Order: sequence, then C-alpha cells, then structure tokens
Amino acid sequence: MKKRLKEIEEEASALREMQAKVEKDMGAVQDAGSSATQAEKEEVDGRSIYVGNVDYACTPEEVQQHFQSCGTVNRVTILTDKFGQPKGFAYVEFVEAEAVQNAVMLNESELHGRQLKVSAKRTNVPGMKQYFGRRPAGFRSRRPFMPYAPFYPPYAYGSPRYRRPMRYRPY
Repeated sequence: MKKRLKEIEEEASALREMQAKVEKDMGAVQDAGSSATQAEKEEVDGRSIYVGNVDYACTPEEVQQHFQSCGTVNRVTILTDKFGQPKGFAYVEFVEAEAVQNAVMLNESELHGRQLKVSAKRTNVPGMKQYFGRRPAGFRSRRPFMPYAPFYPPYAYGSPRYRRPMRYRPY
C-alpha cells in the first residue's frame, strides 16, 4: 500500500512539473502576442476616424463614397445596438495615415441631410475607470440624487415637535 502511495505521489509531482513548464511556455507566447496586438491596435487607430451624427438609413457604401476623396478606404464600421439598429456613428479605417488629416477637413460636411462630426479616432486605454458623477464615494441615500432639489433637514430645530411637514411624494 505504501509503495502504491509513493508511486502516485511521484506521478503527481511529475505532472505538476510538466504543467508548470507548459504554462511557462504558453505564458511567454501569450505575452508577446498581446503586446503585438496592442501596438497593432494603436497603428490601426492612427489610420482611422470617428464619424458622428450618421443618418440611420445610411449604408457603409455611402459613407465609403463620401470619404473616398480623402484616400483609399480600407473598412467602414457602422455600430449597431443589440437589436441591429444603427447607433448613429461610424468608424472609417484608411489604408494610409495621411488620409486621416484630409478626412478631418470634411468635418461639418453633409451626408443624407445631416451634418457629420468627423474627428481622429482615439485609442481606447484599458483599465481607465468610468466617471460616476459628482457625489462623494461613500455617500448613499434612500432617495435619488437630485442636484436641483433643496435639502430640508428632517427636524427644523433639532426637536421632533418642530418637525417640518412632509410633502406628498407618490414615487
């Protein structure tokens, strides 16, 4: 029995060593791949523009024709919501980076009767926190935060008998 237990322990340690070796090899490959993709994303973003206020009936081909005068268009992406309806903005990727400057000159041009907002695409920075408003971090209240509503303390002079009458609030 002890002999069998010793064999199982040796087999388990050999498996652990093999697993650690494979993870080490895979980790080195993944780290190199992720840094390359990050640099690649920045390079692609340098060749892309953001187009806002795009008409909902507009097709990618029409957007491509609108920006064809700036340079060779590689890809047009019109973002949609979960139901497939366009969100009203698009990204245009060019083959060369010089076309971005020409495309920014088309800011406030019209397409389908709407004035487009054109700017260079920014690179998304992972790990940036989103802004959640002006309230302090630890502040919690039962009623929703309303910056325009005046604050009335529950007791006017610190005593329950001078309590201010409560307004009727159905919700």
